[in-house]
Amino acid sequence: MHVPLWVWLATVAGIIALFVFDFFSHVRKPHEPSFKEAAAWSCAYIALALVFGAGLWLVWGAQRGAEYFAGFITEKSLSVDNLFVFVIIMAKFAVPRVHQQKALLIGIVIALIMRGIFIAVGAAAIHQFSWVFYIFGAFLLWTAYKLGKEGFEDNNEEEEEYRPNLAVRLAQRWLPATEQYHGQRLIAKVDGKRLVTPLFMVVVALGFTDLLFALDSIPAIYGLTREPYIVFTANAFALLGLLQLYFLLGGLLSRLVYLGLGLSVILGFIGVKLVLDALHANTLPFINGGHPIESIPEIPIWLSMSVIVGALVVTSVASLIKDRRDRARA
Repeated sequence: MHVPLWVWLATVAGIIALFVFDFFSHVRKPHEPSFKEAAAWSCAYIALALVFGAGLWLVWGAQRGAEYFAGFITEKSLSVDNLFVFVIIMAKFAVPRVHQQKALLIGIVIALIMRGIFIAVGAAAIHQFSWVFYIFGAFLLWTAYKLGKEGFEDNNEEEEEYRPNLAVRLAQRWLPATEQYHGQRLIAKVDGKRLVTPLFMVVVALGFTDLLFALDSIPAIYGLTREPYIVFTANAFALLGLLQLYFLLGGLLSRLVYLGLGLSVILGFIGVKLVLDALHANTLPFINGGHPIESIPEIPIWLSMSVIVGALVVTSVASLIKDRRDRARA
């Protein structure tokens, strides 16, 4: 799949334009989005992602189109799981609802920039060393195990006791700060001194958290496609509209109790797929004498799509059924 430079530049410019539009249309004027507003914009961004995928399907074929949609669904579901942590961070710092949009949008932009760097590094590593898929696969299998384990445990108390991450602790230690919010400002002048506001700390917390999330999402999508352009666009469209999705889902997040299990199944499946791909293109001398194991079957993209969609549908429906039963018992 050859992607001309002008297509890359046009795509990046279009993504930037959408984020700039998001800022001027939603963040510049502080407000708490209504359910109707959040739903409308969430649907609009998802529709835009689907239209882009349809265009990619027509231009580069069904295989690449299916890879994009599988990657987009995976990245979107992982992004929804990330919202759980965003909610905890907002509650920890007691961010007023009217100012949460700015912190979220900046955090999402930071996430896209970091993912772009990881995508470039991952593409270079894959091009030079096919054995990197062993590492990606093992990492995803470990992540799937942790998610599955957490899914069977009651972690509510642990989640509520959020502790500032390393980046926040360093910022709190070295940067002069104020404990008072000053509207949407990240830096405020107090008694003649420039101080960072709690909103600045929230942005730092979201940005560092997104860095950790990228460690899961990038290997996951490289398990579905090796095309950097598809990896980047699937990530970009998954992050677009995440701001509105945060306000749309609201209390629904707490009801998706089995989402972690669904993501565990997805990441575990992709981890296995990565290991099989690595064996199929093996170059490590201590495995099969450094020769590829051609008898290893390749998992087709339609099967990957079926597992991803099936896991999300089953866990979402099961979560809503459990929530309804719990409410009925209460």
